[in-house]
Amino acid sequence: MRIQAAILTDIGREPPYAASRPLVVEEVELDEPGPGEVLVRIRAAGLCHSDLSVIDGNRPRPIPMVLGHEAAGTVAAVGTGVEDLKPGDHVVAAFVPCCGRCEPCIGGRPALCEPGLAANTAGTLLSGRRRLRRGRHEVNHHLGVSGFAEYAVLARESLVAIDPALPFEHAALFGCAVMTGVGAVLNTAAVPRGASVAVVGLGGVGLAALLGARTREPSALVAVDLSDQKLATARELGATTVVSAGAPDAVEQVREATGGGVQYAFEMAGSVAALDLAYRITRRGGTTVTAGLSHPDRRFSLPHLNLVAEERTLKGSYLGSCAPSRDIPLYAAMHATGQLPVDRLLSERIRLEQINEAFDRLAAGTTLRQVVVFD
Repeated sequence: MRIQAAILTDIGREPPYAASRPLVVEEVELDEPGPGEVLVRIRAAGLCHSDLSVIDGNRPRPIPMVLGHEAAGTVAAVGTGVEDLKPGDHVVAAFVPCCGRCEPCIGGRPALCEPGLAANTAGTLLSGRRRLRRGRHEVNHHLGVSGFAEYAVLARESLVAIDPALPFEHAALFGCAVMTGVGAVLNTAAVPRGASVAVVGLGGVGLAALLGARTREPSALVAVDLSDQKLATARELGATTVVSAGAPDAVEQVREATGGGVQYAFEMAGSVAALDLAYRITRRGGTTVTAGLSHPDRRFSLPHLNLVAEERTLKGSYLGSCAPSRDIPLYAAMHATGQLPVDRLLSERIRLEQINEAFDRLAAGTTLRQVVVFD
């Protein structure tokens, strides 16, 4: 079938993207789903820094590629062997297809699925196949999703069925922002009730982490960012203290407000400077978690003595340490009961043709979560 899709053909074009146009919206050919695959009509797809990192070259991927990894839609058709989904079902895409058979999957850490990682790195589906074509040439899939398109073929393992009552533009956010942010708090760190928490970096993922932390009834909930607007939003969402990351005494402000630092600090900006700040505002015996993705050449150094003598913990978190088939329905249920007001993360609804301009806003840090809506 012929579909409209946003294709990245060149990595590293200079912003503003409204002028350089790294993403080209044009027709591509989408094959029918193969065995174990599903054709999904995409209804909404969120813009994330992981997409931007491919555009600017911080996370190199094979091109040409249809971008987009945070998406929701309806099942249009299923390939052979798919028996638990049917046309019309509402689904959310997870950007790590979890095979269920490798050592991490069997060990309860499906976010680290090894065949899923190999497929995502190669730009294929879990089967190793590509279902997108541009003329006679294959086009790569982004993290097994390629959601910036009218339709997508995904591995069954990349999809989670959801309640049809959840609006698509909100449902899409559960595939990345919510899983990554909320999961970092509830799964990676397992924050106990009443602990003190700070979140550094208040994009969609960071604010999702803030919402997740709020469910733990923290003794203090600190929000840190460069944007006054995002700090104001964090205050509205429950932050007890907000601190500008650009303030020369930002670390001292957090320590003073929390009696020496927080027990749990989360870095969600994808910046070594932000991680350094998060580590320095973590108190003795505390845990610092990072879910931000910076350039692979960036390095973070810390004092060895401090790590040992203060019994500090530094942890990475990918996909929020989630099992998507378990956690997406759980977080959606928490949203339905008002515990996770994910709808507050949605800042703009856009058309596919506006996607380059939208990435300018994302790069400038002037927006939360923009969502491409397909009517």
